Amino acid sequence: MKEISCKLLVIGAGPGGYVSAIRAGQLGVDTVIVEAGKLGGTCLNVGCIPSKALIHAAEEFEKVSHMAGGKSPLGISVAAPTLDLGKTVAWKDGIVSRLNSGVAGLLKKAGVKTVHGWATFRDGKTVAVETETGVQVIRAEAIVIATGSAPVELPFLPFGGPVISSTDALALSEVPKKLAVVGGGYIGLELGMAFAKMGTAVTVVEALPRVLAQYDAELTRPVVKRLAQLGVEVMLGAKAKGVKGDALLVETADGKSAKIAADKILVTVGRKPVTEGWGLDQIDLDMAGKFIRIDDQCRSSMRGIFAIGDVTGEPMLAHRAMAQGEMVAEIVAGHKRSWDKRSIPAVCFTDPELVTAGLSPEEAKALGGEIKIGLFPFAANGRAMTKMGEDGFVRVVARAENHLVLGIQAVGQGVSELSAAFGLALEMGARLEDIAGTIHAHPTQGEGFQEAALKALGHALHI
Repeated sequence: MKEISCKLLVIGAGPGGYVSAIRAGQLGVDTVIVEAGKLGGTCLNVGCIPSKALIHAAEEFEKVSHMAGGKSPLGISVAAPTLDLGKTVAWKDGIVSRLNSGVAGLLKKAGVKTVHGWATFRDGKTVAVETETGVQVIRAEAIVIATGSAPVELPFLPFGGPVISSTDALALSEVPKKLAVVGGGYIGLELGMAFAKMGTAVTVVEALPRVLAQYDAELTRPVVKRLAQLGVEVMLGAKAKGVKGDALLVETADGKSAKIAADKILVTVGRKPVTEGWGLDQIDLDMAGKFIRIDDQCRSSMRGIFAIGDVTGEPMLAHRAMAQGEMVAEIVAGHKRSWDKRSIPAVCFTDPELVTAGLSPEEAKALGGEIKIGLFPFAANGRAMTKMGEDGFVRVVARAENHLVLGIQAVGQGVSELSAAFGLALEMGARLEDIAGTIHAHPTQGEGFQEAALKALGHALHI
C-alpha cells in the first residue's frame, strides 16, 4: 500500500478521538483517524448510549408493571405486561447503528480520512495499520492517542460462560432470573437496578463498606433506599472468590463463606486504560501509574504526541474526552488553548440519578476556610411531586467569604438534565447571588437549584 502522510493522526474513534478529528477537519487540518472496531468507541457501542437505552426500557416496564391491577396512584390500570428483551436489544442496536452512521457522516463532512484497522506505532511519527487489505503505513506531524479503556477482568472470575462484562450484559437475549453483580460502583448499580426492574432477582457484592463509595453518603442515601424497594440484596464488606456451577462464591464481611445462586455473574469492578497492543514499547512516553501522563494541553512527554480520554486517567467520562479532543485539534491548528477540569459534571444513571460538579463539601472543607452549604429537598418541589419523584435534593457548596460556588450536587429523578446548569455555573465562576438572582421557570425541578443557593444565603423561600 502507498504510504499516507498527514498533519494529524488520531488513533481511536471513540468520543474523544472522533471529536478531535472532526474539529481538526473543520479547521482545515489534514486529518486521518484509525479505528479497529466500530466508530464511536465504547461509549456509543457498548457503554453510555446502549446502557441508557436499556435503563429507559427497564423504567418503562416497571411503570407499566405498577399500573397492573389498578395499584397506581395515578388511577391508571392495565393488564400485566411482558418483556421481550430480544426486541429491546434490537431497538437499542438500531439507535447505536444510527449514531455509528452519524459519526461516519460527520467525519466525511469534515474531510477526515477514516482507516479501519489496528494501529501500531513504529516510531514517534509513524504508525502501521493492519487493515483487511494489508498493512497501511501512516506518517503524521502530530498524533493523538485515544485508545480508551476496557472492563477490568478478575483472574478468579474470567469473562466467559455465566461470568459477563457490562458489554455482554447489554446484549443478553433473555432477562436472567438471578443476577449477581460484583462491584457496587456506578456501572454495577445502573445495570443491576435496570435488571431488577425487569424482574431479575439481583444481589450486589461490594468489598467496601458502602456502595457508590466515590460519592458522599448523604448523596447516595436515596439510591440505597431505592435498592431496598426494588428487592436488590446488597452485601457490603464482601469479597467475590470465584464461581462454582451456577453460584458465585463469596466471603462475607464476617469472614464466612457463602454461595449466591446466579444465572449470570456481572463483573463491574472498574475499567483499565488500553495501553497494550498498539506499540507503547516502540515510543518513550512517561506514565502516571497505568495511565499516560499529560499536561494541561494533553501533551505527552514526546513532542508531537498527545493523549486524551480514558487512557489518560480519571475521570473516565466521554464528555471529558470530547473536551480534550476538541482542544487538541485547536492546538494542532495553531490556536491557544489549555485544559481545565474543575467543572466537569459526572452523572450516575441509577434510580434516582446522581449528578456532581466541582467539589463535594468534604473536598471544599479540605481547601481551608469556611464554606456555606445550601440544600433543597425535592419533597418541597411541586414538579417533583407531580412526577412522583420526591426523594432527593440539590446541594450547593460555596466559599463563605465571597460566596463563590465551588461545587454542586443533586440526587433525584431526572436530575441528569440539571448537569448542564451546574457545569455552566462553575465554568462562569458563579456566586450564590448569581444563581439565586436567576429567574428559574416554574414548575420545574431546576427551581431546586435556585432554592439551594437561597438556602445557603439564609433566605430560602419554599422551605
